[in-house]
Amino acid sequence: MANTYYSAAVRSMSESWHAFLYGSFDATGIMTVDKPPLALWVQALSVRVFGFSAWAMLVPQALMGVATVALVYDMTRRHFGRGAGFAAGLALALTPITVAISRHNNPDALLVLCVTGAVWALVRGLDDGRTRWLVLAGISVGLGFEAKMGAALLVVPAIAAAWLWVAPRGRVAAVRQLLAGGAATTVVGLAWPVLLWLTPSASRPWISGTSDNSIWSLITGYNGLGRLFGQDGGPGGGAGGPGGGPGGVFGGDTGALRLLNEALGGQAGWLLGAALVGVAGLAVVTRLARTDARTGFVIAVGGAFLTTAVAFSRAEGIFHPYYVSALAPFTAALVGATVGVVLRDRTAAQILGPLMLAGGVVTEVMVLEDNPGSLEWLPPVLAIVAGGAGVALAMGLDAKLRAAVVAAAIGVLLLGRARRLRRRPDDGRRAARDAGRRRRRPVRRRRLVAERGRQLRRGPRRRDDRRLQPVGRGRRAHHRRRRRRGDRWVLGPREPGERRVAGGRGAGRPHPLGGHRRHRWRHAPGRSRRRDAGDGRGPAGRQAGQLGERPVRPAGAGRRVARAGLLLRGGQRAGGAGCDARPRSQATTARATRRSASSSTPWLPSGSTRTRERRAPRRRSSNA
Repeated sequence: MANTYYSAAVRSMSESWHAFLYGSFDATGIMTVDKPPLALWVQALSVRVFGFSAWAMLVPQALMGVATVALVYDMTRRHFGRGAGFAAGLALALTPITVAISRHNNPDALLVLCVTGAVWALVRGLDDGRTRWLVLAGISVGLGFEAKMGAALLVVPAIAAAWLWVAPRGRVAAVRQLLAGGAATTVVGLAWPVLLWLTPSASRPWISGTSDNSIWSLITGYNGLGRLFGQDGGPGGGAGGPGGGPGGVFGGDTGALRLLNEALGGQAGWLLGAALVGVAGLAVVTRLARTDARTGFVIAVGGAFLTTAVAFSRAEGIFHPYYVSALAPFTAALVGATVGVVLRDRTAAQILGPLMLAGGVVTEVMVLEDNPGSLEWLPPVLAIVAGGAGVALAMGLDAKLRAAVVAAAIGVLLLGRARRLRRRPDDGRRAARDAGRRRRRPVRRRRLVAERGRQLRRGPRRRDDRRLQPVGRGRRAHHRRRRRRGDRWVLGPREPGERRVAGGRGAGRPHPLGGHRRHRWRHAPGRSRRRDAGDGRGPAGRQAGQLGERPVRPAGAGRRVARAGLLLRGGQRAGGAGCDARPRSQATTARATRRSASSSTPWLPSGSTRTRERRAPRRRSSNA
């Protein structure tokens, strides 16, 4: 059930309010988890309502992922248009690590939602300069701190820099507003740590991830500076932390290209080059002027992107691959904003467009090189499509053609990410299960086989044979009835001058031998299966005129008598291709003649290519 470490904590928190308050790993309250309990509170409340199950824990996570995509879309749309917002939302929704954390019970989904909400509130606040938006941003950062502590503080420098630079109501007012936002962050973020700090150690669980049972050690050490500059305990921490424990696959060596290595590149490194080119190009286009409404977006989103990328590249402590999920929203927003500028400004499109596509192709090729055997066909496609799109943009196309070219290029850049999402996590188990499954042997059945111009026989089917397959309740029951009644299938030509009654699928054409699958006669039980020509219905009835015939009824209540295309006609079963269209008197004479004849002589009815020889049951006379 996803991460069993947090699953066990959620179960204990859903059973005991004491464990719920302190985020205890066990119901008896011996030890907490190594993170604040806000993300686990959401899951525990869901489990209390819906019961302990994977569905109850993961649905809130999925909703958080959807909300993050919505915030990125709205944040980009406000200053760069709907096309830019759509590109940003699509890029984030197709990021593999975003999808992964949205269906996992780690606290990263809530962390990403909180930091994205903080930047979104800042962008909204820069439009009118009201303090409430900055306070809302501070509350969002504080909630992110309650979800994963120090990781939420990576966006604070960008928020402060953007607000001070733009200063909608002046520098002095900007400082006061920042202090109000900082106070909101402090109050919300330190609420639970202060609660643990004021509670006696004998009345609460031991704080996991620490050696002195102090919440401040957890904030500054294990979940703080220790992540950046190294820490003791190794992967997973001293308490067997989340995400796999010792021996797991982690972020690899530190360095400038760490986000493009085998562990991290395939998760969120696909569009890093496009985002880097985008933030530089947006800074040049806007000139970071205070009067440009886009400047605050560029500083806030670009600053959060650069701060997070540098911190993740430099981190020497415990670093899991899913940590880069905090970088994905800002990468997507920068790519979407660059697309918006290219769509609106022809001059910017001639320079910034080809550079953005080139940066995206370079990083995607580097990611694919570190993942050999995966999407080997993609680099040539990227080079051809992105190169052609870059040349087209440099030529200065009009708005509509430019939009089509950009859409095609972005679609190809996102193709690798979308293809990676198609991989199911249990592909290996499914392949092993399919390999161990016993292969079914084909069953050789004996069928009714027809030879042209001869009597039908039983035997194995040959290539030049045509199979007769009954319809209705099944072949086995049909064969049992056939053996019990002693019936025999025969073939015979249609008699001259006889007509075929039209109706159903394949009407107006002779019923070919073996064409039962294309021309099945299905009717509700107890209703008329077929009508004679004399009832005035269908082309055959109109040609024959009013002959006084009555509709043919089944041989028993609710029985299907149209099996294998056969019809009831005057006590005999005729083929589904036609029936006897002669007047009533002639039909009666023919029936009497057949009764007096030898039973070994097959009767070949009119309009039929196959019939059965049997003694017909007596039927009531219909003479008026």
